[in-house]
Amino acid sequence: MPKQAGPLAPVDLDADPPCCPPLVEQRLPAGTAAVLAPAFKALGDPVRLQLMSMIASAEGGEVCVCDLTPAFDLTGPTISHHLRTLREAGLVDAERRGTWVYYRARPALLRQLAALLTVVPATARRECP
Repeated sequence: MPKQAGPLAPVDLDADPPCCPPLVEQRLPAGTAAVLAPAFKALGDPVRLQLMSMIASAEGGEVCVCDLTPAFDLTGPTISHHLRTLREAGLVDAERRGTWVYYRARPALLRQLAALLTVVPATARRECP
């Protein structure tokens, strides 16, 4: 029987993600892994990864859900589910304006995820942002 994942734990959107060196430099502390894992898990779905790319690369830094939905052969509720997962993982912020919701990426968390996966030669190490 396949193991079903439970709901993602919400991330404290007011807190900065923990800073840590890249995986190739030292072991990731358990607490940091627990905080960052929901973001990686959220990005593990192809639709969410595409949505994240569309949001992060949007001109003006934000995009309306009305512009995201037509890009997929999925229902509105399914797109809303994926966007909620990205929000709960702390990857995007959302703001309702009238009947539409606008999404923007949270660059601090994206930078942290990128830094964690960076493979940097020992001579070129840098400090976390």
